Amino acid sequence: MWRWVRQQLGFDPPHQSDTRTIYIANRFPQYGHYTPQKFIDNRIISSKYTVWNFVPKNLFEQFRRVANFYFLIIFLVQLMIDTPTSPVTSGLPLFFVITVTAIKQGYEDWLRHISDNEVNGAPVYVVRSGGLVTTRSKNIRVGDIVRVAKNEIFPADLVLLSSDRLDGSCHVTTASLDGETNLKTHVAVPETAVLQTVASLDTLIAVVECQQPEADLYRFMGRMTITQQMEEIVRPLGPESLLLRGARLKNTKEIFGVAVYTGMETKMALNYKSKSQKRSAVEKSMNTFLIIYLIILISEAIISTILKYTWQAEEKWDEPWYNQKTEHQRNSSKILKFISDFLAFLVLYNFIIPISLYVTVELQKFLGSFFIGWDLDLYHEESDEKAQVNTSDLNEELGQVEYVFTDKTGTLTENEMQFRECSINGTKYQEINGRLVSEGPTPDSSEGNLSYLTSLSHLNNLSHLATSSSFRTSPENGTELIKEHDLFFKAVSLCHTVQISSVQTDSIGDGPWQSSFAPAQLEYYASSPDEKALVEAAARFGIVFVGNSGEIMEVKTLGKLERYKLLHILEFDPDRRRMSVIVQAPSGEKLLFVKGAESSILPECIGGEIEKTRIHVDEFALKGLRTLCMAYRQFTSKEYEEINRRLFEARTALQQREEKLAGVFQFIEKDLILLGATAVEDKLQDKVRETIEALRMAGIKVWVLTGDKHETAVSVSLSCGHFHRTMNILELLNQKSDSECAEKLGQLARRIREDHVIQHGLVVDGTSLSLALREHEKLFMDVCRNCSAVMCCRMAPLQKAKVIRLIKISPEKPITLAIGDGANDVSMIQEAHVGIGIMGKEGRQAARNSDYAIARFKFLSKLLFVHGHFYYIRIATLVQYFFYKNVCFITPQFLYQFYCLFSQQTLYDSVYLTLYNICFTSLPILIYSLLEQHIDPHVLQNKPTLYRDISKNRQLSMKTFLYWTILGFSHAFIFFFGSYFLIGKDTSLLGNGQMFGNWTFGTLVFTVMVITVTAKMALETHFWTWINHLVTWGSILFYFVFSLFYGGILWPFLSSQNMYFVFIQLLSSGSAWFAIILMVVTCLFLDIVKKVFDRQFHPTNIEKAQLTETNSSIKCLDSMCCFSEGETACASVGRMLERVIGRCSPSHVSRSWSASDPFYTNDRSILTLSTMDSSTC
Repeated sequence: MWRWVRQQLGFDPPHQSDTRTIYIANRFPQYGHYTPQKFIDNRIISSKYTVWNFVPKNLFEQFRRVANFYFLIIFLVQLMIDTPTSPVTSGLPLFFVITVTAIKQGYEDWLRHISDNEVNGAPVYVVRSGGLVTTRSKNIRVGDIVRVAKNEIFPADLVLLSSDRLDGSCHVTTASLDGETNLKTHVAVPETAVLQTVASLDTLIAVVECQQPEADLYRFMGRMTITQQMEEIVRPLGPESLLLRGARLKNTKEIFGVAVYTGMETKMALNYKSKSQKRSAVEKSMNTFLIIYLIILISEAIISTILKYTWQAEEKWDEPWYNQKTEHQRNSSKILKFISDFLAFLVLYNFIIPISLYVTVELQKFLGSFFIGWDLDLYHEESDEKAQVNTSDLNEELGQVEYVFTDKTGTLTENEMQFRECSINGTKYQEINGRLVSEGPTPDSSEGNLSYLTSLSHLNNLSHLATSSSFRTSPENGTELIKEHDLFFKAVSLCHTVQISSVQTDSIGDGPWQSSFAPAQLEYYASSPDEKALVEAAARFGIVFVGNSGEIMEVKTLGKLERYKLLHILEFDPDRRRMSVIVQAPSGEKLLFVKGAESSILPECIGGEIEKTRIHVDEFALKGLRTLCMAYRQFTSKEYEEINRRLFEARTALQQREEKLAGVFQFIEKDLILLGATAVEDKLQDKVRETIEALRMAGIKVWVLTGDKHETAVSVSLSCGHFHRTMNILELLNQKSDSECAEKLGQLARRIREDHVIQHGLVVDGTSLSLALREHEKLFMDVCRNCSAVMCCRMAPLQKAKVIRLIKISPEKPITLAIGDGANDVSMIQEAHVGIGIMGKEGRQAARNSDYAIARFKFLSKLLFVHGHFYYIRIATLVQYFFYKNVCFITPQFLYQFYCLFSQQTLYDSVYLTLYNICFTSLPILIYSLLEQHIDPHVLQNKPTLYRDISKNRQLSMKTFLYWTILGFSHAFIFFFGSYFLIGKDTSLLGNGQMFGNWTFGTLVFTVMVITVTAKMALETHFWTWINHLVTWGSILFYFVFSLFYGGILWPFLSSQNMYFVFIQLLSSGSAWFAIILMVVTCLFLDIVKKVFDRQFHPTNIEKAQLTETNSSIKCLDSMCCFSEGETACASVGRMLERVIGRCSPSHVSRSWSASDPFYTNDRSILTLSTMDSSTC
């Protein structure tokens, strides 16, 4: 127990060493003194709270918020000292906010508990005491042998011991971990692979040594020591041996594995860690405004306290005859009295800080995020994918984007690879109608002439001369030519990690090298679409990969089945940018086949047509094709023995394994013979060019960050409109040193200054970028900021994130958006202010780690220009309106103190104080912030320039904030002094000559205030639905009904009821009604005059668009439904008001679309999800 407590406090970490030793089946050594390591159990805990810690932990988290903590302090002050208002006025709103948030978080955590219990209670089979025992998942211990059947999920991280296959292999899919749906092959070590029964496993004596748990899904280092016949055999363990919790067993009847990581130490659980908290610009502005209002509050409290003591300097006011001090009050400390009075005024004015603002903003973000998922324009029918919102906290940030960083493959392109061309030994070929044709005359122009080589199928007549054991690269005759092509496509068919789900090969591989070889009955699965396209292409040309059985890879060459023994796989990594396989040919030769980027292959080649291939690769890249080079090397027996020894030593090392393997891989992958290069096409997605052009018109700079070579990337950039043909393309490529890089950057900066009239585009590669970021960040960023478009090629994932970080922390601090579809894009998606994942073919890892996920790049325009625009306008108005209505609320209270000798007398009843923000004024602004559409969505999408009007947080600028604040103060002065002068001291307002009292005066001010701030919200609303009408006019009606009931009945549970009959008496006075109407009209008239003046003489682009829209066939800002023709008698007046205010009502205006409407043929509703055909409108 004490050890557990020390572990929880961090004093006694459970892992004392860098490795863990696991005795399989928990057979610990019987000799000597052995203390087994302690490991956690297999329970998964995704919940935050327990029954015991929910209240304290949740309260602690909530009171970390400044506003909540502030109101808690105010509440405690009200409890401790004599304050003018009841503690209920602060306590009840605080209790409401805390309770609502706690219920929401508690419910979410309860769902997590249910999910955890379901997972932890799942039945599993464990080998114990020589038999198969059923237990629950949470009871699995490290060292247990677990049995998993087909299609079951692995309950812990297991090292594979055996499967139902003789070679000990199995297939798994990790879609729930990294989104990759391809089948991955895992293999057991040979010594345990033969143990396929429970009885045989019970005899296994083995120890696993491996690294301590870490989050990297693709990294695992360990070794297994098996004791057989008193001899110890050591086998390396890598990622191919580890079956991860959450992955699913496929195409394998059953497997046995030993648990090495359990519970919260599994790789899946370690990846639960929450993403870094992103905060929107609006939230930062909100905090700034809160601080300003806090300063106003403290200032008002200090002024009131000082004026109170100034006033009471005269004895007649310090102790009037009707309010004599007690002896205790006379002898009390003046300093304590001053502090007490200051705190009392602080309590009196504390409602200037809107506590309900946080709850309303949270509700607005949470509920508003559903509209993105409901928008049918963001639904992709082919993939049946709709937009997803993973983080609703950043909705408004979609309207503030200044930089878009995009991946190329799978984001701008389809990631559907099609084999197009190849270069074999210096000769270029392309696929035409399923036939591989060389460049040159057509078959008709030179029929039967082998020198022109128009189709490889013409070489079939020579195929009987070829032997698979002969590998040469110099074509001296037709036979050698066959061998070269045979070897090239064998390299393609063998150097990959493609899997086959169902092998049916009876009718495959018996014809010529053409499309009749298409693997109609073979279904390939690959983690990379490039690999799949290449293997399928080789199959079409007669070299068919038909599957692997253990260490044997089977390939049919022109109908002849050949078996290659797979000796080693040298896995791909982003540093080497290549992968290799070492195989043993049927003739016994040991061969290395290498595939990778030309920059990583060509420097290692010593033979083959290197220069011709380099030229061909550049030509392929200029066409926008993705290129890979193929090479091979033949080992002597002595060379292979040395390589095998080095690989074994590196793979069994527990320390610095990656560095040792990298050194061995470099030793192996040298002195290569170049075979040729492949070129596959990745088509652009639909409407990519239009989307990029729209982003540019909106003032957004687009950067493309890709791992492709620069010729390919530039070609795609030109075709997608990222670069224009008229643009001056600047290059920062192949820089070798810091000085060279600095000199080149200086040249580029001078060129930009000299040619400042034309647009510039910059191309930079990963190597040059590393140098630029190391010493010359400022100069590099200056060049980039002056370029209209930037394209970075040959980028590593972390380089992408670093570029985005540089832009984020630049002096302008622009808002950045990153969009990508693959696991290599996750780092930049998490680094950017807004991360968007494309639900593409490279898995779901990007979508899972993003803030928003969409199916196609073209949806980005509507996400930003429509949803982002609406969300920003809505929440900007919400924040400023909240501060405005609280200034209106509390300023009369401050002014009232000048007329009550700063006695801290409250102007409003405590019930009104409590319910003002909770009930009377909360719903209209909430509904506005959910439904407001100040301009038609189609206009926003068709006019991207309107996006510029809201950029750089303009709606929440200090100027706008001051306008709303001054408006609040001016309205508050009208409320107070209007009421004061209209019911002055010598005015009799009741029929019986009775004067209005203190509570009647305060209620009059409060009534005018509720009506005015609600009407102000109505004035800001451009888009009226029945919901807006209900909550706007309903809020005013609710206030009157509530006040009548509250003041018309003597409530037994209230200790004092100051408001009894006050409201009824107020409404019985005609003068009061006149005062209410006059003050409301006066307040709103000033606002309307300003709006008319601004629209007439200084209209914004949005206001111009509203006027254009009002005069065009688009008469309404709905996107909800079509409305029939019909005008009221006041139609002309209505049209005039529409011009002035820029709004329309869907209840009485028409909307029509022409067949040539450039936006959409169908109008999809954001709110109702109904489809509207243009003909019906």
